[in-house]
Amino acid sequence: MAGKGFTTCLWFDGDAEAAAAFYLSVFKDGKAGRIGRYTAEGPGEPGAVMVVEFEINGQSFIGLNGGPQFTFSEAVSFQIRCADDAEADYYYEALTKDGGEESACGWVKDKFGLSWQVTPDEAIDLISDPDPGRAARATAAMMKMKKLDVAEMRRAADAA
Repeated sequence: MAGKGFTTCLWFDGDAEAAAAFYLSVFKDGKAGRIGRYTAEGPGEPGAVMVVEFEINGQSFIGLNGGPQFTFSEAVSFQIRCADDAEADYYYEALTKDGGEESACGWVKDKFGLSWQVTPDEAIDLISDPDPGRAARATAAMMKMKKLDVAEMRRAADAA
């Protein structure tokens, strides 16, 4: 996982290894990487996991066990572009199980507090329709949803 490009660092309060394992279970094309441990130089307990490298969907991540000072917020989220409703359903359910939570418009928080946008491609097409009326109706329908329902968004877009 070395080389050029970007690596997203996710700050955890002691559960970076569990988070990496969770993400690798959700995203089937993921790869586990190196694990770095704290040494006697600190600041963590010697031998405890400091960083965990992993890759999902071709994106490199490092989970850092940095402590309780910082937490995730909705100001940063990861959008999962899904080919269809079945793929969106998979990610929506996987990311909200075991303590995750639904939000609005296809957004969810996983059990670690990280925000995700689970978005079928057709939903983006509908709210970006070149016909402003169709886009507005699809958007209005979407704003009432937690999990996106593309069929309902399409019906709303097509209603005149």
